[in-house]
Amino acid sequence: MMSMSPASIPENTREALSLLCRTYPAGVTFTSSLSKEDQAVTNMIAEWEHPVKIVTLDTGRHFPEYYDLLDRTERKYKIRIETFSPESKAIEAWVSENGINGFYDSIEQRKACCFIRKVAPLKRALSDSKIWITGLRSAQSEGRGTLERFSFDEMTGCHKFNPILDWSDEELDDYIAEHSIPINPLHNKGYESIGCAPCTRPIEPGEHPRNGRWWWESSKKECGLHQ
Repeated sequence: MMSMSPASIPENTREALSLLCRTYPAGVTFTSSLSKEDQAVTNMIAEWEHPVKIVTLDTGRHFPEYYDLLDRTERKYKIRIETFSPESKAIEAWVSENGINGFYDSIEQRKACCFIRKVAPLKRALSDSKIWITGLRSAQSEGRGTLERFSFDEMTGCHKFNPILDWSDEELDDYIAEHSIPINPLHNKGYESIGCAPCTRPIEPGEHPRNGRWWWESSKKECGLHQ
């Protein structure tokens, strides 16, 4: 466990990332879902040339636009985003037992699918990391309103740094426009929070962004990556 305390992390995001990278060379990983938030953080990492490993989780059920954006992002920033996929045998066993879209049948089956396609690959992606950087924002959901900017994550054993935690929707959109950051075109079609294709729908005006995820459920709308 690192000796740093949350109070020792500089408020300035660039300085904070520099300190974390100096303290843990080759031990800082950013996980990107290619969301607007994550694209903003990718821009920061690339622009400031911090030695942060960027990874993404390819669940195998993403929209085609996800893969196009992944390619566009790598080309724009001249980087390689490492991809982690679910174990094929685990997917085959789950589908054999539950059916290809069995996640619609119960919360337990949906969470099991999320674990195989997201949580297990995440743990592999962070296996050699000390610092886990995310693009989480408090404004995204009620459950994320209590998150801290810097904390220890029990599930992964990493310290978790959320550099844009307190950004508003307006601040995020302004940063994206100012830096000409590529984003998923589905955002312009009513898709605010984008995950796997069968688990994501566009939202109506005034609807909360997270209502477009697992819309058939009334439970807490998280996949297990962020407790």
